[in-house]
Amino acid sequence: MTGLVVRLAEPDAERFAPFGRIVTGPAAVGGRNFYSDSLHSRPETSAPVLHVNSVARSSLPLQVTGVERHPHAAQCFFPLDVSRYVVLVMPSDAAGLPDPHKAVAFIMPGTLGIIYHADVWHLGATVLDRPGHFAVLMWRGGPLQDDVYRTIPPLTLIDT
Repeated sequence: MTGLVVRLAEPDAERFAPFGRIVTGPAAVGGRNFYSDSLHSRPETSAPVLHVNSVARSSLPLQVTGVERHPHAAQCFFPLDVSRYVVLVMPSDAAGLPDPHKAVAFIMPGTLGIIYHADVWHLGATVLDRPGHFAVLMWRGGPLQDDVYRTIPPLTLIDT
């Protein structure tokens, strides 16, 4: 392992809150958990895009050398066929670049979804154990570029 090492934690909605929301099912039959308020920040001329992606299996320890963000809209990941997956987020530094020294990471079960707030640096979809599929919802279009990718110094994710 070279560079910074970040230990994967169990899902923690409070710790993740500055970066987004963890999507859970309702506790009771017939209940509903609403997340629509997470989708309101977006360019006026954009439109919702829903797709399903197929993700190759990764293994731990996992070396990360790049992250992405979507400055103008939230991005939602809903596991369709996933065993476990990795969520890595980090704030921006004073220059607006990713700050790996303040990164937090979680190992998520395939029963929980994620909504990244707009402008949050994060790792792209990364699954463990076997290949997987996510439904992804976000806003696209309009005059504003909403995909930003940056290389970061090597960061290694390890299990708890």
